[in-house]
Formats: sequence, structure tokens, C-alpha cells
Amino acid sequence: MELHDLTIHELHDRLKRKEVSSVEATRALLARIEAVDPKVNAYITVTPEEALAAAQDADRRIAAGDIAPLTGIPIGLKDIFVTKGIRTTCASRILGNFVPPYDGTAVARLKEAGAVIVGKLNQDEFAMGSSGESSAFGPTRNPWNLECIPGGSSSGSAAAIAARTATATLGTDTGGSIRQPASHCGCVGLRPTYGRVSRYGVIAYASSLDQVGPLTRDVTDCALMLQAVAGHDPLDSTSVDLPVPDYTKALTGDVKGLRLGLPKEYYIAGLDPDVKMALDEAIETYRGLGVEFIDISLPHTDYAVATYYLVATAEASSNLARYEGVRFGHRAEGAASLIDMFRKTRAEGFGAEVKRRIMLGTYALSSGYYDAYYLKAQKVRTLIMQDFLKAFETVDAILTPVAPTPAFRIGEKTRDPLQMYLSDIFTIPVNLAGTCAVSVPAGMSGNGLPIGLQLIGRPFGEETILRAAHAFEQATAWHQRKAQI
Repeated sequence: MELHDLTIHELHDRLKRKEVSSVEATRALLARIEAVDPKVNAYITVTPEEALAAAQDADRRIAAGDIAPLTGIPIGLKDIFVTKGIRTTCASRILGNFVPPYDGTAVARLKEAGAVIVGKLNQDEFAMGSSGESSAFGPTRNPWNLECIPGGSSSGSAAAIAARTATATLGTDTGGSIRQPASHCGCVGLRPTYGRVSRYGVIAYASSLDQVGPLTRDVTDCALMLQAVAGHDPLDSTSVDLPVPDYTKALTGDVKGLRLGLPKEYYIAGLDPDVKMALDEAIETYRGLGVEFIDISLPHTDYAVATYYLVATAEASSNLARYEGVRFGHRAEGAASLIDMFRKTRAEGFGAEVKRRIMLGTYALSSGYYDAYYLKAQKVRTLIMQDFLKAFETVDAILTPVAPTPAFRIGEKTRDPLQMYLSDIFTIPVNLAGTCAVSVPAGMSGNGLPIGLQLIGRPFGEETILRAAHAFEQATAWHQRKAQI
């Protein structure tokens, strides 16, 4: 097996036995990036010098007997994470030359664990998108079919796993931006409970919805990544001060007696036949493992997309007001006045999708419309949250599709934003409720594209959904399939 094919835990075992060095593993990943990424466009910035220096440091730690699960492991970061001395663009022209002076908390924790950062990954601009097509650096392509989207907004994070150009990656999930690309690219993607992982040093899209999470090749790696980045952070006022369990101890393979809910609102008539077949087969697999299924209802699901696009765009309008050309990032030339400079900078620096969402959010927050739109959306959000809490009184987790279809072709939905927004119909409610969910490979479409299933857990119930995902993974072989690129 090639070094770039190894999971975190497989590479860790080889590093621990001194069968391979971190420098060798990092060089193998960098060579893989050079060979494959021109086709996929998963990376915006590759950092070979910094990566090899970190790998050398990791090898010194290992030689001294100081090895943690992520020590010496090559990892990629979505380009939304602030990284000291390394360009951080958020896939936008307005931040095209921005080099931060500090590391975000999640990045700092990975470095403390000994991880090797090999580069910054492509994404939808400011994490606004469901397909990876809105990046100012060009669309990311799905390694399973280069004519198809990888999902978004963490497009590069998922595509790098599928293309074997990163051993693991970090992404962010605002409305499904980890789980949906994980499903489309055949990898594992976890959105932790809001507040479980610090958002300090993550460029904000919608602050009450954004959450950091891992994308990996299997569930064990997902648990290891979450272990490294989770925990309270005094620099993030929304970070929750709760103990971080050892997530790998939950991966027992035993799910007998687990109660999984099947919400009728998610199993709709318009579900793609291949997705439905994959979910039906997954349910039968779980039945064979002793899982009990209970029909449930999440009655406010139909309002989730509309609610999300009011809350998220309103928060985006506020968060993105800071990009005006004065303090950092792009500044337009030839402006006649300060206001003219603001106008020209934002017109030149933001892409079409970002401008659309800023305008939607500004409208929703404007005088005379705040109560009618934004305030009402927040009330519906509370109802959606209550739906989940009520369901968890009778079930341990909820099983649903991740996306209504497999990955679609690049350009297929760019002219119809509403159809694009519906790509996240099954993931958005989780973010509105602030709870946790994981996507795990569960099948393949008739034309050879991955399909994932989603397991939704109660708040801070990551152990339960990881246990259920791991048991399914052990009973199937979907996660072992590789994109031929």
C-alpha cells in the first residue's frame, strides 16, 4: 500500500514502529498533490517547506518516544482557517493577499498534537455554496468523476481525501458543508455539536451556525481528529466547557439495542432512486446488527431551508461588513472618496454568490422587515430545535439521507440558485438545531458516484453517532472503495 493511501491510524502504527518517517510520508503526500491536484483543484496553497520542517520536528519527537495519534500525520486545512504566516483567502479575491499573524485554535491544537500541515484547501467563497463552484480560484472537481461537483462548501477538504492528497482534513459546516461533500466524495465527515470545537480563528460566515469538523477516510480517523481539536476555548465565547471523552473508546462495533429514528419528512417521494436504495440497504444492515428502528416525525423540516437562508444571510451581511479595503485584504484603486473605495473594493472582491447572500441578509435585517423575516426565522429555528429534542426522548440517534441526489455535473445548477440551495435540505436542520451529525459512505450510484448516510445525534452525542457509524462501516466495505484518478 502506498503511503498516501494510509489512514491516520495505519500511518501512526508505522511511524510508531519506525517503519517509515514523517518526512517520507509528507514527501509522498506532496508528490501525490503535484501529480493529481492539477486535475482536482483541491488546494489553493501548498506549503512544502513548512510541511517538511514540521515533519522533521515530528520525527525528532517520535525518536524521543513522544508520539501522539496525530504526530507526523500530513493534514490539509480548508482555507477558512487562519494560519500564521500562510496565506488565508477564504477562496475570495478580497482576501487574496491576506497573511494572518496568528493560528486559529483548531490549527494550534493540531500543531500541538504534532500534525503536519501540507496546505490550504479550496472551498466555496466564504463557505457560501453547496458545490465547490463559487471559489475565486476555480471549481474543485470530484475525484470519482472530474465532470461532477465534489459538494460544498468544504469541497477541497472532501476531494483531497478522495484523491488521496491528504491523510485527513478539517472543514467547516454551516448548513451541511462537511457532510454533503463527504457524501459526494465517499469519505467520513462529522459536524460536531455547536460549541464542541472552537471557532476562534475561523473566518465567519454565519456565527450561530458555523462549526469546525473533520473529514477522514474512516470513522476511527474521524474520532482521532475530533479528539485533537475538541474542547473548551476561552477565546471563543460560544465554546462549551464540557469534558472531552475518548471518542475511540466508543468504537466498539456493538450497536445491539440501539434505537434509530426514521423521520418521515426525510424519506420523500423526490428522493433519488439510488439514494433510496442505499438507505434501504443500510437499514437492513443495521437490523442485522440488532438495531431497533422507530418511525418519528420532525414536523418543521419543511421550513428549514427558508429559515436557514434568512438566518445565515443575515449573519453573513453583518460578518462580511468588515471587508471594505481599509484594514486588510484587497483595496480598489482609483476611488474618488472613502465611500467609493468601499463600493469598488466590495464589487471587485466579492463573487456573485457572496453578493447575493449579503443582499438577501441586508434586506432581511432592514427597517420594516426585521420582524417579518429574521425574527420569525429565529422563532421557527426554535421549533426545529424542539422537534429534535422531542425525538431524542424516544430514539438514540436519527438515520437520514445526506443529500437528495448523488453529485451532479459541474454547471448543472449554477443558473438556478434555489435548486442549488435545496441540495442541503437534509443537512440544514442539524445546524439550526445546533446538534451533531456524521456522514458515512453507504453505497454507490448507478454511474459510480458515492452515496452517504447521515446519523444525527442529540447535543454532545458524538460518541453515539460515531459508534453507530463505525459499526456500519465494519459491516460493509463502502469506505474501502477508491476513486481511480
